[in-house]
Amino acid sequence: MDNDIFQGYTGKALAILQKYNVRVWGKAKMETTRGNFEGTVLPRAEHQDDEHIVMKIATGYNIGIDIKTINTMKEVGYSKANYAIPEQEFPYSDGLPNVKLFGTGGTIASRLDYRTGAVIPAFSPGELYGAVPELADICNLETEKVFAVFSENMGPAQYIALAKAIGKEIEKGIDGIVIGHGTDTLHHTAAALTFMVQNPPVPIVLVGSQRSSDRPSSDAALNLMHAMHAAGHGDIAEVMVSMFGPTSDDYGLLHKGTRVRKMHSSYRSTFRTIGHTPLAMVRRTGIEHIHKDYKPRRKDRSVKILPYFSDKVTMLYYYPGMKPDTIDALVDAGYKGIVIVGTGLGHVNKELYPAIERAHEKGVHMYMTLQTIWGYVHMFVYDTGRDMMARGIVPASNMLPEVAFIKLGWALGQTDDPEKVKEMMLTPINDEITEREPYNGYLVYQGGVPEVEEFVQKVRK
Repeated sequence: MDNDIFQGYTGKALAILQKYNVRVWGKAKMETTRGNFEGTVLPRAEHQDDEHIVMKIATGYNIGIDIKTINTMKEVGYSKANYAIPEQEFPYSDGLPNVKLFGTGGTIASRLDYRTGAVIPAFSPGELYGAVPELADICNLETEKVFAVFSENMGPAQYIALAKAIGKEIEKGIDGIVIGHGTDTLHHTAAALTFMVQNPPVPIVLVGSQRSSDRPSSDAALNLMHAMHAAGHGDIAEVMVSMFGPTSDDYGLLHKGTRVRKMHSSYRSTFRTIGHTPLAMVRRTGIEHIHKDYKPRRKDRSVKILPYFSDKVTMLYYYPGMKPDTIDALVDAGYKGIVIVGTGLGHVNKELYPAIERAHEKGVHMYMTLQTIWGYVHMFVYDTGRDMMARGIVPASNMLPEVAFIKLGWALGQTDDPEKVKEMMLTPINDEITEREPYNGYLVYQGGVPEVEEFVQKVRK
């Protein structure tokens, strides 16, 4: 049999397939010491071991079967899968809002590449209608693929391009904007667009998914429907993130672009509003407001586009024993801004003080944020805080570290004047700094304690 029909399989696993005359994409029945299985044999990721055969079973999940457990297998059919989703022209309906979808890449526009085992950007935004036809009941959709990158490759150039593209769409009269984006740095982009696209008249909703579209547990379709509803029908005219609320399919949450963070590597309900409450709950049928203070939708086309960013800004996560040459190296490399992520109320060790002084003398803008995530920088409480302020470090209140990083890059893209930068940094644009955190803005459930276990049992029922 031709090795081309055993895509990716080598060594012992290839020998097993050849022995039983079972091809990749063949529908096979397999008897093993761990039970019987039936499904489609999938291509093997080419860099993986030769100890397993991968099969997609009827539930839609992929399983790896240890070849040492296989007693016998038989091919009972063959159908090569085509995982591409063809583009379909989106239907137009009178009376529905017009929404523009900008595609940047990420899992929400991805599927699995069985050759490598990687999740890759796989279909353009226009193909989303083929995957989620329910979108046609929500809005009239226009799509534009501006990038095809994973979120780790998003940066200042992409922020600036998106801000300008959003400005043009608002000028043309669009009713709402959705941005498909990878989840890993989605909150960075949300913060950047909040500063670059100020006072928009329509909703701007960033959305992603934790699981690719070919997985049964994918959150892509529901997240898209929620985002489209918020953009087309919602009355919150801000930069927002729309993702799963609970781990179930019950509702999504709308988070303010400056107060949101990815909090879990794989949960579908990964995004949380930090130090505040979410803006709203969103379902396909409507929006229920939680946070009453928001900027409402307007009929005008006025918006302020400020597409600026300096890439000579960095974040420095403090750790015990950090040496001054860490800061010296950044200054020597030409960095103009440093956001320090300090301990407690905003602290670093005294060994760094000389390097902080040298950085300040070189004109480096330094701002203090917190590792605790929740809470405020308070540098007047201890001598160490006052000493650092005397050496040029500015407390950034309760700005999230990544938001402060984005805002400092945005500010330094416009001016290098220390007082003007400070004014821009400490003047809130959309709640990146708040006067106080609400009583229910900090809730951490700790498993194992009686109160939480009782709550979990009630939820499970």
